[in-house]
Amino acid sequence: MLVTLEEAKLYLKVDGDEDNTLITDFINAAEELCQDILRFPLSEFTEVPETVKQALLYAIGNLYELREAVDMKALIEFMTRLLFAYRRE
Repeated sequence: MLVTLEEAKLYLKVDGDEDNTLITDFINAAEELCQDILRFPLSEFTEVPETVKQALLYAIGNLYELREAVDMKALIEFMTRLLFAYRRE
């Protein structure tokens, strides 16, 4: 994982452990979204650009905070704009 559970919890301002599994699932989902947008695995980065990490945290935050009503289209459009410079054709 490019974003650890601890980093995600700090970003989300979550102190307890009761949502650890849920947050971990959102980290994995965010990584899959990024890989789909980038069109290559995140493991290919030798050094992860800060923009990619911020896109992951943005996705994790939206998935966690708006899990009942997340607008996936808007989320993907925003992430695509963030990741555009690294995207493969």
